[in-house]
Amino acid sequence: MTSAEHDALMRANQANWDARTPVHLASRFYGLDQDLDPERWFASFEWEDLGELTGRDVLHLQCHLGTETIALARRGARAVGLDFSEASIAAATDIAARAGADVTYVQANVYDAVEALDGRQFDVVYTGKGALCYLPDLDRWAEVVGRLLRPGGRLYVVEFHPLLNSLGPKPAPGEGPELLLRHDYLSGGGPVRRDATRTYTDGPAVEGATDSYEWMHGLGEVVNALTGAGLTVRRLREGDELPWPRWPQMVPAESGWWRLPEPRIPLLYGLLAAR
Repeated sequence: MTSAEHDALMRANQANWDARTPVHLASRFYGLDQDLDPERWFASFEWEDLGELTGRDVLHLQCHLGTETIALARRGARAVGLDFSEASIAAATDIAARAGADVTYVQANVYDAVEALDGRQFDVVYTGKGALCYLPDLDRWAEVVGRLLRPGGRLYVVEFHPLLNSLGPKPAPGEGPELLLRHDYLSGGGPVRRDATRTYTDGPAVEGATDSYEWMHGLGEVVNALTGAGLTVRRLREGDELPWPRWPQMVPAESGWWRLPEPRIPLLYGLLAAR
């Protein structure tokens, strides 16, 4: 696909996330109707990999409602969240204000982040949990990340494993509980189009822009994009837990997250890289 075709699909995704935002605000999924606990979205190994954040400039790419951004700020970071959805940025700003969190939010496509942030550089760039699948070009993304990091700065990607993405979001009508491969693990097959009035949360139906597009990215593609942009991969973890029960057969883990009783397969990964 050409860059113009990619841009058109990303505009469709932007409209879709604008439409999703009121649904997610009304849902119980993010816990916005309770005392906000943004750390519930972090695996314990993330804090170990991120290290001390006090006084650090931290950028959260594709932040949506900014719940993780608030957790980073509460850890002492000077936190900035960036997202292409105007509705998400407005909601995130309100959520942070109500939580008493000092967070700055910027609306921009991740590919335009350098210009949108006026060339500002950061000690840490954080991204993940359903972000990379909305980016058609990881080489371009990695180049942007490299420009956003100060020398010695660190990127932390914590993402749904590409094996999880290839299993698909849920069984099709009439299928049993078996885990079946429904999508490519590797890139190259083009985007997966979804037309859905329901998202991964509870809440009302999505109204308006229901089309969205996702791109598959294997682990090798992620690593090669980063090393090609001059970053050094320092650590790669694969985990078998998720922060919510994606499948009904999942069981609670000691961490408070959820895992499959068997087989043990990677559902999440954490990748630390440095400029």
